[in-house]
Amino acid sequence: MIEMKDVWKMYPNNVHAINGINIKIEKGEFVYVVGPSGAGKSTFIKMMYREERPTKGDILIDETNLSKIKERHIPLLRRRIGVVFQDFKLLSSLTVYENVSFALEVIEENPAVIKRKVMDVLDIVHLKNKARALPDELSGGEQQRVAIARAIVNRPDVLIADEPTGNLDPDTAWEIMDILEDINQRGTTVVMATHNQGIVNTIKKRVIAIESGRVVRDQARGDYGYEI
Repeated sequence: MIEMKDVWKMYPNNVHAINGINIKIEKGEFVYVVGPSGAGKSTFIKMMYREERPTKGDILIDETNLSKIKERHIPLLRRRIGVVFQDFKLLSSLTVYENVSFALEVIEENPAVIKRKVMDVLDIVHLKNKARALPDELSGGEQQRVAIARAIVNRPDVLIADEPTGNLDPDTAWEIMDILEDINQRGTTVVMATHNQGIVNTIKKRVIAIESGRVVRDQARGDYGYEI
């Protein structure tokens, strides 16, 4: 599903963010990406949805080479990749329903299909009863669930979650993890960057550890491996 072949990323100030990474993530896997601050995790994650482009090497998502894809094809690619951020990135003037439906409206989906898909994903994240609420009427955990619903409404092959529990209290973080596990069990590949030691050590998944832009550990059912 995801493959990086000898991937390097150098920024103009001669900072080497990623140094020769080679990894494969199979369809349906759930993978944690861990490592100290400044290790290159954010760059690693951003390259998967073409927010950043590698300086050298190839990144393939289901055989599509992100290193060579034309700019005009990126929106089509991103329909297959859902992204969830730490700070939610919801549109404050839109309701829960409208925030989620927006992703379908921009591709001119049929209105009846939009309604069905939006209500289906709001059911998955347990927010059908909040469809008409505005983001500032929701808790942080509810806002993150809206962000997850928006990310999966196109039924993406891959869900990339960049610190999805970082701004949440512990109980709410576990609720978000339950939802991400459910999405994964429905067949979506999940790649999650996190600093949450408790989650990684309790919900055992594959762990890819990055330090100084290199993969230093890749374990099938790994631990977080760093002291907080």
